[in-house]
Amino acid sequence: MLTLYIGNKNYSSWSMRPWVLLKQAGIPFKEVMVRFDAFNSPDSDFKRAVLAVNPAGRVPVLVDDGFAVWDTLAIAEYVAEKFPDKRLWPQDAQARARARSVCAEMHSGFGALRNACPMNIEAQLATAGAIAWRDQAAVRADVQRIIDMWTQLLEAHKGPMLFGEFTIADAYYAPVCMRIRNYALPVPGHITDYIRRVCALPGVKAWMDDALAEKDFIDFDEPYRISR
Repeated sequence: MLTLYIGNKNYSSWSMRPWVLLKQAGIPFKEVMVRFDAFNSPDSDFKRAVLAVNPAGRVPVLVDDGFAVWDTLAIAEYVAEKFPDKRLWPQDAQARARARSVCAEMHSGFGALRNACPMNIEAQLATAGAIAWRDQAAVRADVQRIIDMWTQLLEAHKGPMLFGEFTIADAYYAPVCMRIRNYALPVPGHITDYIRRVCALPGVKAWMDDALAEKDFIDFDEPYRISR
């Protein structure tokens, strides 16, 4: 069986992507959650645990019969090749290339949105979102790019997901849905509708339910408040 090492579900957007992908696709896997800590401290339990399976010292990590794959795009590609019957990428060649493009764009971009609105599924952060929206043009630009991208894909593939049926792209943007939703960032109605559909996916709902049940407070992941 596959083993997926992840961080806290409330905070770890990178971990969310492959977990949701496997869960939504119905691929069995064992989960190992490694709680976030100070990371670089000499006493970091997180680093010790993760370095045992990943020389980069980060989550997520997928382990298949002793073979480790890290980085969310590499994990997604590995799983898509291992389970071709699941059709995790679009079947059309151009749609598949576009799906890879938008995943790569998420992988390397949207830094302003990530920094201003770190994922926190448990918290309602409309005030923090309003301040970021008011003060940071780069956040507004990131959100506009996401609106434009999703609008084009939903129109081209007729929904309900970005490429019609659920694909890696929807799993990849699920944490963005969490950010827009919990920070109450202003987006058009059809984008809100897509976010609702993503949140209703069984794999996404399962992650959200687990995140809400964690009841863990990692202070450096929540610069906008001093306690839960």
